[in-house]
Amino acid sequence: LKSIRYPTCQPLTSTSLLSIYLIDCHPWLLPKTDIRVWAPDSYTYIMSNRVKRVLSIQSHVVSGYVGNKAAVFPLQLLGFDVDVINSVHFSNHTGHPQGFKGDVLNGDQLRTILDGLEDNGLLDNVGHLLTGYIGSESFLQAVLDVLHKLREKSLINGGRQVRYVCDPVMGDHGKFYVPLELVDAYRDHVIPQADVVTPNQFEVEQITGIVIQTQEDALRACRALHDLGPSLVFITSAILKGEERGNNNNNNHEGDKSSPISIIASQRKQNIKKNHGEEVKNSHNDDDVWRIDTKQIPGRYTGTGDLCAALLLGHTVPDADDDDNAFVDLSAAMEKVTNTMFSVISRTAQSGGTSVASQELKLIQSKQDIENPPQVYEAYRISS
Repeated sequence: LKSIRYPTCQPLTSTSLLSIYLIDCHPWLLPKTDIRVWAPDSYTYIMSNRVKRVLSIQSHVVSGYVGNKAAVFPLQLLGFDVDVINSVHFSNHTGHPQGFKGDVLNGDQLRTILDGLEDNGLLDNVGHLLTGYIGSESFLQAVLDVLHKLREKSLINGGRQVRYVCDPVMGDHGKFYVPLELVDAYRDHVIPQADVVTPNQFEVEQITGIVIQTQEDALRACRALHDLGPSLVFITSAILKGEERGNNNNNNHEGDKSSPISIIASQRKQNIKKNHGEEVKNSHNDDDVWRIDTKQIPGRYTGTGDLCAALLLGHTVPDADDDDNAFVDLSAAMEKVTNTMFSVISRTAQSGGTSVASQELKLIQSKQDIENPPQVYEAYRISS
C-alpha cells in the first residue's frame, strides 16, 4: 500500500500463492494497475498479485498438438491465464498423408474479434502476446494492430508494456511453409516490435541472410536479430558443422555419434532499456549468450517450435515490476525449456510407431516434466 492511507484494510484469506485484502475506500485512491472487484453496497477492492495473462494467436488443430494446442496447456500449467485466437482451424496438421480440412481466419475477422474483446474491457490486463503460424501478410498486419492496441491499453492503465514473444514460423529443413513475402514482413515490421524472438536455424538464416554453420555464425546471427529490436533471441535448434562434441562435458552422452542439436540463447540488456522508453546505443558487448547441446532423437515431431516458444515465455517472465529485473536468468530459463522439450520428445519417441499420428507430441503425459523440468542438460556461456 506504500504511502497511501486506506480507511480499512482487513485480510480476507491467505494461501501459498496469493494474499487477498478487502479495502473499503474511495475509488480515486485505488491504483489503476491492480485488479478490482466491486461489491454492490460498498467500494470493495480485491488486490492480488499481478495476473499472468497471455493472448495467444496461433493455429489450431482438432487432432494433435501443434500451434495453440501445443502452447496453451503448458502455459496453464506454469500459472498463466491464456486467451486463445486460432489463426486457422484445421482437422489436423499439414504433415498428414491425406492432407487436412478446415478454415482460415482472415485479418478483418481478427480485428472483429479484437473489437469484441475491447468493447467488453477484456484487453485491459493482458501482459503477453504470443504468436506462431501466420499464413498471410495481411493477417500479420492485423496481428500488429492487436499488439499496438494491447500496448496502448497497458500504457493507459499505467501498467508494464505488453511483452511480445514472436515465433516467426516460416519453414524448416530448407522448406517454406508460408509465402516468401512474409520473410520481409517479419524482418522489417514484426520482429522490430518483438521483445522475444524464437526462430529455428532455417528461419534465422532467412531473416538475417547469415548461413549458420559454426558457433561464430550463430553469434553473428543473434547480434543481427538484436539489432532489429528484440532483447531476447532464442535459436531453437541448429546443427553446427565442424565442431566436436565435448565443449561441455555435462552435455555428452556416451555412445551417441550423431551431430548434436545446439540451442543458442542471447540477451541484450540495452535493448531491454530501449523497450522501456530509454534511448540507448546498442552494443553487442552487452550480449549475454548461452548454449546447450542435446543429442538428436530420430523422428519428425511437429509442434516442437510452438511448445518451445510457450515454455520460453513462461520461464522468462520477470519476477517483479522493477525494470532492473527485466534482465532474466537466461541460463536457468533455457535449461528449463530445453530439458522439458527433450523429455517431451523422448517420451513421444519411446511410445513407438512410425506413422505421422504416432509422432504427435505426448504433451499430456509430460505434465510433471512441464511443471518440474528434469536436470539433464546444462547451459554454458559462449559470450558475455
